[in-house]
Amino acid sequence: MTVAAVQTASVAFDLDASMARLRERTKEAADLGADLVVFPEAFLSAYPRGMSFGAVVGSRTDEGREWFARYWESSVDLPGPVTDELAAVAAEFDVTMAVGVIERDGGTLYCTSVTVDPGYGFVTKHRKLMPTASERVVWGQGDGSTMEVIETPVGRVGTAICWESYMPLYRTWLYEQGVEIYVAPTADSRDNWIASMTHIALEGRCFVVSCNQFTTEDDFPTDYPAREDGPEVFTTRGGSCIIDPLGNVVAGPLYGEEGIVVATLDLRNITAAKMDFDPTGHYARTDVFRLDTNRGPE
Repeated sequence: MTVAAVQTASVAFDLDASMARLRERTKEAADLGADLVVFPEAFLSAYPRGMSFGAVVGSRTDEGREWFARYWESSVDLPGPVTDELAAVAAEFDVTMAVGVIERDGGTLYCTSVTVDPGYGFVTKHRKLMPTASERVVWGQGDGSTMEVIETPVGRVGTAICWESYMPLYRTWLYEQGVEIYVAPTADSRDNWIASMTHIALEGRCFVVSCNQFTTEDDFPTDYPAREDGPEVFTTRGGSCIIDPLGNVVAGPLYGEEGIVVATLDLRNITAAKMDFDPTGHYARTDVFRLDTNRGPE
């Protein structure tokens, strides 16, 4: 079974153009033999790096509100026309897909990842539980109803978006559900992110697929306000990687360029790795510790 992490940029705030790019890159990944194709956090259709949306403590600007409206207009209804199109792409190239989207629900936006099956289409979503720092200005908080690990043609897939991977109890919840492929779409391109992904693969005895965008100034609108702060605010250097259940980096990390990180995985390696450490099995000490999870409705 082959997985591909697609390190590319959105066409920021342009949903149609971003969808066209997604289709092109999915075809490229399928041509490389991919069975599972992973796209970065907020790929449809923007991670608004450097944007303040005119918000400071106690005040918001009219210009910032207009940019929020523009962001909302380029976001995704779930389910809706975009999930129909994603289902068609997955079926055409016979791949399972995990795609970062900005989901709209009423007037609220959520940072979400959707899983699409080549046979069944859109099957599940996960909303980021806690937006990080200034992301909270424009993204709402997810809840316990979208935290499932799902059976797919490539194995049991669970998602942790960016710094959700720093939430120990959420990781444990994914381990308890038997996650085999831990999908980690992110906007974090620091060197120490790879150390975190390696730790999670070792801790969870699972494969980890981390996928980030590679962006430049040209990927953002010409009137993007953050341009005033210099092109460095647009730069995301990537770092996409794939790691096996014993913490070996089997593909990537890829920095400084667009590309597709590919690896062939043997899920039997998960069982072999759990011989001496199973985080929610013989190493869990359920007589001492217990995880309670609120799976309440949205």
